[in-house]
Amino acid sequence: MNIREDLEKREREILSPFAAFSAETKGRMHENDVCDLRLDYQRDRDRILHSKSFRRLKDKTQVFLTPEGDHYRTRLTHTLEVAQNARTIAKALRLNEELTEAIALGHDLGHTPFGHAGERALNRVCPLGFSHSEQSVRTVEVLEKGGQGLNLTYEVVDGIRNHQTSGHPATLEGKIVRFSDKIAYMHHDMDDAVRAGILTEDEIPAKISDVVGAGAGERLDFFIRDLISTSYGQNDILLSPPVAQAMQSLREFMFERVYQNPEAKSEEKRAEAMMETLYAYYFQHLDKIPPDIYKLLEKGDPAEQLVCDFLSAMTDRFAIAQYTEIYVPKSWIL
Repeated sequence: MNIREDLEKREREILSPFAAFSAETKGRMHENDVCDLRLDYQRDRDRILHSKSFRRLKDKTQVFLTPEGDHYRTRLTHTLEVAQNARTIAKALRLNEELTEAIALGHDLGHTPFGHAGERALNRVCPLGFSHSEQSVRTVEVLEKGGQGLNLTYEVVDGIRNHQTSGHPATLEGKIVRFSDKIAYMHHDMDDAVRAGILTEDEIPAKISDVVGAGAGERLDFFIRDLISTSYGQNDILLSPPVAQAMQSLREFMFERVYQNPEAKSEEKRAEAMMETLYAYYFQHLDKIPPDIYKLLEKGDPAEQLVCDFLSAMTDRFAIAQYTEIYVPKSWIL
């Protein structure tokens, strides 16, 4: 009995004609033996879930650097919320849940420590530039498994590369993740900001709350329902025009009150300076970079990229520990 073939047949019977069918994947970078138990996107999801870069997300900043409290989001909890929202939408639209989940779980694997502060710092000092979406692709294609990569399908890699607002995913499942990422971070970042006392629910403009509701749970539910009802039966993933405008207004409000708030971001300049200092140090001491990354120099990868590979893989705690080890004087013990 070949369970995979039975699952492929079931996809044909259940999924929308607009779905990305596992049997029609464009394939992987390297040929891989076909599994008789799991479909291709299932295998990708499992490979991401068991990767080192996925586990490191638990110690990477989402918005608030080293918050004092157990309930603030990390990059890992953000990823899990994106995956949950995306699966809900994909299931309702009869699209491929496993492809959707694989993209969602992998979309931030290359993110820096200290959130977007770390990303800005590397983009500023590295002459090649730095983007966490491209670094996530490099992580799954090159860096994971000691330089072998995870050998994911084209569709999953495409969704990871194009998950940001400016991206144009090739599949509807990738488009779902692109929206789910925005919905998730605006939902939980506002929730965390209220918890931190940065803002209150009463301060959210009426032009937003009158459209999408008041309260974090109500807004989250509204965005997801609107995305489903607007996209149902369509070969596209869309919000209705008034809700799309409300989302844009909410995003602008969040940038003004949270993402650029001096109180919420008081430590980011220090984090950026730390990342820039570590970049300069490791560029001058390439031999300090782990061997599985350093060996890519022999394959022709530029030194600047290898330094970014090492720094972007760090957790917040590891980056601080490395900086302390290199630059903070130790007590002299007789």
